[in-house]
Amino acid sequence: MNKSIVLIVGVTAILFAGIVFLARPSEQENNQENQVLGQSTFMAEHGMFSFGTISMAQGKVNHEYRVINQGSEPITIGKVYTSCMCTEALVLKDGKTYGPYGMAGHGFIPKVGVTLEPGESMQVRAVFDPAAHGPAGVGMVQRTIIVENSDGAPLELNFEATVTP
Repeated sequence: MNKSIVLIVGVTAILFAGIVFLARPSEQENNQENQVLGQSTFMAEHGMFSFGTISMAQGKVNHEYRVINQGSEPITIGKVYTSCMCTEALVLKDGKTYGPYGMAGHGFIPKVGVTLEPGESMQVRAVFDPAAHGPAGVGMVQRTIIVENSDGAPLELNFEATVTP
């Protein structure tokens, strides 16, 4: 019986190692992914913002990211969604406000449908509610707003904050 267990464990380990080896991305896949990311012409002036230390008691905070089409073709914004239900995103362009857009999986996320011509920009406003998670939500947090677009790779707008009661 001891030999059976050793044999089963050995075969399982070899199978697991084979699966891990076969599942890793190849050099060609990595290069293709880097090329796609490098070709994006839909960019933010800054992709990361720090609110610093904020208080739950003082309510919601917001920050606006300026995003621009630096390419030669129009870009259409598909969907905008957030990484957590404590965060909403608004799209602001030409005096109009679209949204709010929330976390994927927490309701329907409609298409935005805003088009940016070459050289044109818009704002994406992050609205963060530090009290959304209750007393357990204190400490360092990092959240992301994802902007799907016709240019290819989604644009990620990130922020962080240290939440206090």
